Amino acid sequence: MLAFPIEKLKFDEKGLIPAIVVDATTREVLTLAYMNRESLAITLEKELTCFWSRSRQKLWLKGESSGNYQHVVSITADCDYDALTVVVDREGPACHEGTDSCFHNPMFESESRKNFTMDALMTLIEGRKTDRKEGSYTTYLFDKGRDKILKKVGEECTEVIIAGKADDHKETIYEIADLAYHVMVLMTDMGLSVNDIRRELASRHVIDHKIKQEKMVSDNNG
Repeated sequence: MLAFPIEKLKFDEKGLIPAIVVDATTREVLTLAYMNRESLAITLEKELTCFWSRSRQKLWLKGESSGNYQHVVSITADCDYDALTVVVDREGPACHEGTDSCFHNPMFESESRKNFTMDALMTLIEGRKTDRKEGSYTTYLFDKGRDKILKKVGEECTEVIIAGKADDHKETIYEIADLAYHVMVLMTDMGLSVNDIRRELASRHVIDHKIKQEKMVSDNNG
C-alpha cells in the first residue's frame, strides 16, 4: 500500500534516486543502487527490487539472471524525499562477487569504539575450528568433539536454571553468556550460521503475528 505518490519523490537531474537495500532479517546494508521512475514502479508492482543500471543504461531486475531475487518488505523515503531505503528478504547473495553484501571491504575500525557483535564472535569461533590455536579453550572443545560440546551446553543450561531460580540477575546474565557461547560452538561444529537462527526466529515472528491477528478477529467477532 502506497503512503504517498511517486511524484512526491525528488529524482536527480538524471532522473535517478539512490536506493539503499537492507536485509530484513539482519538489518545489514546489502547494496547501494539507483532507481528511476520506471524501475521504482516495477519494484512496487512486482514487489521485487528493480534498478536502473548506470553502467549498462538499462533496467535491471535483481535476480533475473542470477536467481538472487530480493523480495521487497518495505520502502521508506528520507526526510527530503531524495533517497530510499528498501528492506528486503533476499534469495542468495546481494553482490555480484558472491558475498552477502556489497560492503565487504573493511577500511577502518576504531579500537576504542568498535562494537561487539554475535557475528564477529561467530567468525572467531569458526576460525578456531579451521585454524586450531594452541591453548585456546575453543580449540580444546573442537578437539574433544561433539559429545564434549553437547555436555558443556547441557551443563550451562543447568547453570542458567539455577541462577534464574535464585533470581540472581548478575549470575543469570553470566550463565546465559556462557550458554550462548557454547551453543555457538555447537552451531559451528554442525555447520550452522547465525543467519540460520535469525531466519528461524523471523519466521516464528510472522507466525506469531498472524496468530495474534486471528485471535483479535475472533475476539471481535465473539
